[in-house]
Amino acid sequence: MEDKLVEIGNASDIPSGTTRIFEYEDISIAICNVSGNFYAVENVCSHDDGPLGEGRLIGKNIECPRHGAQFDVTTGEITRMPAYGPIQTFPVRVKNNKIYVEIDE
Repeated sequence: MEDKLVEIGNASDIPSGTTRIFEYEDISIAICNVSGNFYAVENVCSHDDGPLGEGRLIGKNIECPRHGAQFDVTTGEITRMPAYGPIQTFPVRVKNNKIYVEIDE
């Protein structure tokens, strides 16, 4: 498999402490701005497939709006149950205000 660098959106559209959802082909990605650093995670909670990007960003943790499971957006690891598995993360690059995400092809 080869990684593809995909332009997702503008960094200036995602203020610090917020998350925005973007779609690329059949992948839903939540871009999180943690104090000016951008992280990309799959937009699906491992507990019940809830839309993580609709939840709160609490520091570097994103909280699922359905049952409160939390994940570290820097690693994808679970930080609060009822999640039962980590979520996928994607490498992010920001250049000239554009956000790029590396996606496995």
